[in-house]
Amino acid sequence: MQPESPPTAPPSPTPSFADPTPLGLIALAMGCAALLPLAFGVTTSRAALETGAVFCILFGCGGQLLAGVLNLANKNLLGGTVFTAFAFNWAVNAWVLWSLSRGAPPDHHVLLATEAASLVLFLPLTYAFGFHSKILFAFLLDIDLLYVFKLARGYGHVTGLETPIALATLGLGAISLYIALAMLVNPTAGRAVFPIPGPLFGAKPPLPSAGDAASVATRAVA
Repeated sequence: MQPESPPTAPPSPTPSFADPTPLGLIALAMGCAALLPLAFGVTTSRAALETGAVFCILFGCGGQLLAGVLNLANKNLLGGTVFTAFAFNWAVNAWVLWSLSRGAPPDHHVLLATEAASLVLFLPLTYAFGFHSKILFAFLLDIDLLYVFKLARGYGHVTGLETPIALATLGLGAISLYIALAMLVNPTAGRAVFPIPGPLFGAKPPLPSAGDAASVATRAVA
């Protein structure tokens, strides 16, 4: 009697589009760059707030919304969900800046509540991504620090956190741009022009793709 053959895994669906994760990460980097003059206190003019709002809505919201929709079309639930959801957050960031330019700041407590919820989300994800790449761990840790600083300033009334928040924003934009360049340049060059380090805690079964893992770290930081 012939032994039964082990069941074969169903074939992976063919993506309808190229991986849009670099697009989402570049959009994040551009959004962070637009916030830096405000975060470092270089300017707080009405024109600066309005300009930042435009970049938040076009890159932060538009770029990540497009990346999210394309990820969903590619049957990438993780990347599609996170990019799409956080695109709406960038729309809120744009509204916040626009409102500030009109002298009508949003409710402080509502914003802090959403930032607290985001920190609860990202802390376990930071640990999980440490099993996949050191740079993804650093990416998520940067976001965690942003929320810790903001919550300490908002709920703890800790002063002097403007510069740490600005530096964390700069770091988030730089890391997101680096990962995007690695995903775009390395396959084209056929070598690791932008090296991506290995796991921090030790190898574990991979996430659906490296792009999926990177796409989780796309929370807006206005």
